[in-house]
Amino acid sequence: MDTSALMMPVESGVRVFDELDRVVGEYECVVPRAVVDELGKLSQGGGAEATAASVGADLATRCRTVDHEESYADDAIVELGPEFDLVVTNDAPLRERLLDAGVPVIHIRGRNKLAITQP
Repeated sequence: MDTSALMMPVESGVRVFDELDRVVGEYECVVPRAVVDELGKLSQGGGAEATAASVGADLATRCRTVDHEESYADDAIVELGPEFDLVVTNDAPLRERLLDAGVPVIHIRGRNKLAITQP
């Protein structure tokens, strides 16, 4: 899961874990360390983004955090993506990078439902 995925509950009204249960069934949630760090920085600000990041940071504790070589969260997702079956993101440029790398992506389709896009 990337930063945008973990912020979906506040920003888009998506019950992300319920939707993942519906779309994929069983799964192991994994978050790159750079995503956890990014959520921590964003939650220190103010306003709606900080609230969404704070909720996202709490949700990230339900996932296994993995270390990696990249310092930028999107690069870490692209680096780690091929190791996992799917990546959850609502970031359109990142989605395109992942699809170009052959990684299926789960993203919002419609108002508050998740769907899988295959490369």
